[in-house]
Amino acid sequence: MYAQLVETGTKKLKTLDEMGPEERAFQERIDAEIKIEAKNWMPDSYRKTLIRQISQHAHSEIVGMLPEGNWVTRAPTLKRKLQLMAKIQDEAGHGLYLYSAMETLGADRDEEIDKLHTGRAKYSSIFNYPTLNWADMGAVGWLVDGAAIVNQVPLQRTSYGPYARAMIRVCKEESFHQRQGYEILLHMMRHGTEAQQEMVQDAINRLWWPALMMFGPSDEHSPNSAQSMAWKIKRHTNDELRQRFIDQTIPQLEVLGCTVPDPDLKWNEETGHYDFGEIQWDEFNRVIQGHGPCNTERLNARRNAHENGAWVRAAAVAHAEKKQKAVA
Repeated sequence: MYAQLVETGTKKLKTLDEMGPEERAFQERIDAEIKIEAKNWMPDSYRKTLIRQISQHAHSEIVGMLPEGNWVTRAPTLKRKLQLMAKIQDEAGHGLYLYSAMETLGADRDEEIDKLHTGRAKYSSIFNYPTLNWADMGAVGWLVDGAAIVNQVPLQRTSYGPYARAMIRVCKEESFHQRQGYEILLHMMRHGTEAQQEMVQDAINRLWWPALMMFGPSDEHSPNSAQSMAWKIKRHTNDELRQRFIDQTIPQLEVLGCTVPDPDLKWNEETGHYDFGEIQWDEFNRVIQGHGPCNTERLNARRNAHENGAWVRAAAVAHAEKKQKAVA
């Protein structure tokens, strides 16, 4: 597998013969499907790649609470409010699991959060789009969490042990979020008014393409994918995951009785997959560079929350120090 990636990768990878003894032993451990743990030797580039990926994943969970938090007070029933609050709580927990996994690599949580607040760290582009009505909460749960599941299930087998173990619970909870979102849309389509059904279709129209962008740039424009796959941080390419998501989602869409805003979408009998239209990568690049519809709003909300919570963090540290002195 590694030799094949050396030959086919878009970025030149070292052969085993070009590696030093420690790096070769590291790669052989990965090839044997033995997890890398925090105390094991690892290349600096492997450590840095994981810190970047895990921190961005954690940031996405935390920023992802914001579009939903905006709808807690406006959810249509008490049941929906409770469901939404439970989901937000889950996402906060996911962020904490992931920040903790990141810290096992020697990263400093405060430094990584500061990178988020100053725009030096990225998070999932999807959260820079507005949620305009209640149907968006269903579409976010179904499409966004559905895309997250396709991305994250393989991460349960990622080569870094603490990350892989954190993903087990995350995936279970994300799966519940996806089903919850789909149930919201199904209820609106089967029992809602014509206007509510139109809201569902409108939400899908607006979020379909941003959901496909969640998997990242196409493989030919993702030069680091080969190395991440060689290290088994990733198990599938961006395009493979995107195709899997589309193939899984279209039958669910048909049950809803909705359509996707893609005139080029069609089933391909020869490949056994859906063909789909061209993604607007210029839009994707604008959003990840900070120029999406809600980039400024999201970062301002996170910075304000962090500043307003400074007293809680200070109190927690003071309590811990007082308790430590008492024990000593």
